[in-house]
Amino acid sequence: MIENESRVLEMAYLMLEGRRTVREVAKRIGYSKSTVHHDLTTKLEKIDPLLYEEVKELLEYNKKIRHLRGGEATRLKYHHHQEPRLEIRPNP
Repeated sequence: MIENESRVLEMAYLMLEGRRTVREVAKRIGYSKSTVHHDLTTKLEKIDPLLYEEVKELLEYNKKIRHLRGGEATRLKYHHHQEPRLEIRPNP
């Protein structure tokens, strides 16, 4: 039996249920991103190979689009910090 099997399964189901990222799962259950990633990529394969394949696909998808998420986060960060623009009108 794998150590902390129920924890690993909880992480996997939580990730798949909401198509969450490793960071989101880690924050929800209170473990580090490293622990979550390690459990999902090594321990889960031994516990439930079919579930592991589903999680692996989601991990690969998240990795493929992470540059888009990062860009969106940066855009939102600076969008909220913008000062209002002055409107320049021509003289009548």
